[in-house]
Amino acid sequence: MNRIQMKTPLVEMDGDEMTRILWQMIKDELILPFVELRTEYYDLGLAHRNETNDQVTVDSANATLKYGVAVKCATITPNAARVEEYNLKEMWKSPNGTIRAMLDGTVFRAPILVKGIEPCVRNWEKPITLARHAYGDVYKNSEIKVPGPGKAELVFTAQDGTQIRETIHEFKGAGVLQGIHNTEQSITSFARSCFNYAVDTKQDLWFATKDTISKKYDHTFKDIFQEIYENEYREKFEALGIEYFYTLIDDAVARVMKAKGGFIWACKNYDGDVMSDMVSSAFGSLAMMTSVLVSPAGVYEYEAAHGTVQRHYYKHLKGEETSTNSVATIFAWSGALRKRGELDGIPELCAFADRLEKATLSTIESGKMTRDLALITSLKDVTVLNSQAFISAVRSALETM
Repeated sequence: MNRIQMKTPLVEMDGDEMTRILWQMIKDELILPFVELRTEYYDLGLAHRNETNDQVTVDSANATLKYGVAVKCATITPNAARVEEYNLKEMWKSPNGTIRAMLDGTVFRAPILVKGIEPCVRNWEKPITLARHAYGDVYKNSEIKVPGPGKAELVFTAQDGTQIRETIHEFKGAGVLQGIHNTEQSITSFARSCFNYAVDTKQDLWFATKDTISKKYDHTFKDIFQEIYENEYREKFEALGIEYFYTLIDDAVARVMKAKGGFIWACKNYDGDVMSDMVSSAFGSLAMMTSVLVSPAGVYEYEAAHGTVQRHYYKHLKGEETSTNSVATIFAWSGALRKRGELDGIPELCAFADRLEKATLSTIESGKMTRDLALITSLKDVTVLNSQAFISAVRSALETM
């Protein structure tokens, strides 16, 4: 069989633990037999990031800016336990945070719907798309462990030397400090990305922060969104019969549980991280969610929205069988290949991506699935497959197409 040819490489960002194992299985079984795959490879596994002082993460982001499309495996953001486990030089920051800051885009995440997996929230009838700001906040923070009594201050020094000072807290003992930031430029890009996506998909757009408490930080987000909507998008929204509205994040959480779906929910960085996990889990599984970072310059980075599945990886190292859901990682590859095909004018590559997704979903709908889905499916007499067997079943379905 002649394999589909590519013109421009994808940027391939390998990752960690069980998702790294699945990554290679997916390439070997579902892509390489059908596509003459061209990638520029970067190993973002934690050991290699440590070896390169995390320069490999920066290099992968620069390559994404160069080539326009990337596909990323799940990676570890280390905590203190990981520093000891991997003998790290330091507690490296989130690779996703680094990449998102350099691309200055918005992450759009939506559940992958499949027959037999009904949402836990019974009134959800349509997908809920999470639009997550991809720059700043806690993902680009600075932290201090306060050793004892003293005064903590927030200080801004302008280029002319003038300063703005604000007392944060008078410590009477040990504690912790955290400094976060964002920029009006990035917030503006985030807002326009959300409004454009709503117009393109003809969906209502919600935006939520906590401006009643964060009267400057969060309120800046709210004001920028409102100004851009009024000046650039109100007429477009009204012509399409779609709505934009702002509400507090706690009110949005209450509203979403009673909604029918079919809208975009825009969130700040951390809120989007948490809410996308909630939405994806309620729709079926954390491994049943697409995720794409879209930059204002038209650069795309596809990834799975979940983590590295550490528990399954430790079982795998012991030689024990795992049943790890690889759907989101498969869809990251299909999304990247489709976009590469679109940008390079290769309809065969786009069609292959469509078939790969269809083969994945038809495998589940035929009753063959991983354990996490078997526990929640409404299908009867399902077959629980291990990690390798599920990918092999998708391969069989793909070959019939």
